[in-house]
Amino acid sequence: MSLLVPVASARPSADPGPSARDVERSERQVRERAAEVGRTKARLAQADGELHRLAAAAEAAIERYNGEQVKLARSQQSYRDAQGRLAEADERVEQTRAELASFAARVYRDNTGYDQISSALVGDGGPQGFMDRAGMVEMLAKRRTAIVRRVEASKTVADVFRRQADTALKEQQAATRRADEARRVAQEAVARQQASVQRIEAEKRRLERRLGAAQARAARVKRAREKAREKAEARKARSLLTASSPSVAGLTSSTRGAIAARAALKWLGTPYSWGGGNTFGPSYGVEQGAGTVGFDCSGLAMYAWNKAGVRLDHWTGTQWTSGPHVPISALRPGDLVFFATDPSDPGTIHHVGIYIGDGRMVEAPYTGARVRISSIYRSDLIGATRPSG
Repeated sequence: MSLLVPVASARPSADPGPSARDVERSERQVRERAAEVGRTKARLAQADGELHRLAAAAEAAIERYNGEQVKLARSQQSYRDAQGRLAEADERVEQTRAELASFAARVYRDNTGYDQISSALVGDGGPQGFMDRAGMVEMLAKRRTAIVRRVEASKTVADVFRRQADTALKEQQAATRRADEARRVAQEAVARQQASVQRIEAEKRRLERRLGAAQARAARVKRAREKAREKAEARKARSLLTASSPSVAGLTSSTRGAIAARAALKWLGTPYSWGGGNTFGPSYGVEQGAGTVGFDCSGLAMYAWNKAGVRLDHWTGTQWTSGPHVPISALRPGDLVFFATDPSDPGTIHHVGIYIGDGRMVEAPYTGARVRISSIYRSDLIGATRPSG
């Protein structure tokens, strides 16, 4: 029995499991980790939002510049036209003046302006001859008056065209100043965007690493899935947008739209280039796009619809008014979809895409990105246009 006493009197061994304090600490760490993950995700979303705002601001500045370039070209043409009309009017003034001088010389040479009394008394043919000559003089006087009036009228027309030419020159000079200012603003906006894109992308990578390897892998998988989806969407869209005839003469608007959509899809992956794109395809742009062959958003739309036989300006401003506006619920492939800083004000349109179906569009998004397929359903969607030739 004495051997059993120590056993019976021994203290219970310590609990090998975690203490309540340990459990509480671990649960607190989980909560802190979850909160950190939540804050990180919020910062990622904020970074994405900032990227979108910067891209919209840069696109707005670029499209303003594109618009000023279109207006400048038009004002230059107006000035050239006014100068041409003025030159023609000045030539008419000189012609009528020459006619008047020739007439005066002929009257003087024919001696039709001498004293009427002496002519009546001693002139050839006597009084009857005088009456005949008087009738001729009256006719010549009327003709002279008519020529003088033509001279005055020609001078008046020339003065009108001269004022028009002066006005056109002033507008050209003002348009040049506006284009230069728009270029400066766009340069600054794109520079801010590019610097911020680099900063934000680096911040996003850092934040994604903080989310942990599993979530970083999920982000990579998501990006890969998006690329695969874009390729699948492109294949599907191309198969649905077949057009048998290479000619666009006499085609329906739906066929034209399909041609435009297919033309845009051809250039997926092409770099964004400020001012890039013409009726022949991607081209070198201007300023930050000067060294890049590609498209900006309105350049891609202009190219695509030119393939369908519709000529558009390289500017969202006139592309918006290039045809009837279409409800979003009635969109067809090829329709141009527009985005604005203020969706109630077309004057703030900054971006355009080419609709391909299923709520998706082809777009040249912003400097540093490439032509891609994306959703049209964004908060800045303002409406759509179906260009008409």
